Amino acid sequence: MEAVIITGLSGAGKSQAANCLEDLGYYCIDNMPPALIKNFITLAMNEKSSIEKAAFVTDIRGGEFFEEIKPCLQDLKAMGLNFKVLFLEASDEVLIRRFNETRRQHPLAEGGETLSGLRREREVLKEIRAISDFVIDTSNMKSAKLREEIKDIFAKGEEAGFILNISSFGFKHGIPLEADMVFDMRFIPNPYYVPSLKKLTGNSKKIQDYVLKFPETQSFIESADKMITEMIPCYIREGKYHLNLAFGCTGGQHRSVTMANVFAKKFKEQGLRITIEHRDL
Repeated sequence: MEAVIITGLSGAGKSQAANCLEDLGYYCIDNMPPALIKNFITLAMNEKSSIEKAAFVTDIRGGEFFEEIKPCLQDLKAMGLNFKVLFLEASDEVLIRRFNETRRQHPLAEGGETLSGLRREREVLKEIRAISDFVIDTSNMKSAKLREEIKDIFAKGEEAGFILNISSFGFKHGIPLEADMVFDMRFIPNPYYVPSLKKLTGNSKKIQDYVLKFPETQSFIESADKMITEMIPCYIREGKYHLNLAFGCTGGQHRSVTMANVFAKKFKEQGLRITIEHRDL
């Protein structure tokens, strides 16, 4: 099992880092008391658990619980766990501006004085910063740049955390609101008008054979496969780690289901993470 401990200064981007790791396939928990991290990992390493990667945000918000961070790291080392500590920081000027923009108070600020809270926090965190595996200064970073940095550190391959959510639907029931790309399959001859196929669905081999036998179907598959495959690295570069593809036909029973299944199988064979849903079956 792999684990990442995310810590650092308040306002430095720990939540964004956790969101990025979640997109990369990590099970993420925010504001985790250090003393509980070992317990969670022990549970996650149970043979019945499917969790292979986890990330924990732990910081000064934990108050006295955060004091357990060093013993926690020692315990994880003793377990032989493969873990890294990611520390995020930024300049006082930038952090003060961020707190002002969000109208939130620093956890250690007394009487609303952000700077004094930051100075106390730096003092508390200096030991953990010194032993961190990665230290990222986000002073001059936009969100996309931070995601890129984290991806470069933790992603195993360009498409490690990318997910393709594939669905089928019927136009007469409405287009899925969450769809990023909608493909209209109504140009393919409709099995609905073949009496022996009418009551079957796109999960049936007979329907699939019928839909896939047409040259226009094969031409579409080839073109769409090439387009989507070439676009995925571009989406990842821009910080988008999921893409919702929706295949539609009139009723959402035959052509759309077949094509959703075809592309789910195709991209799964390419090593991508896939989810599939036939909305109107």
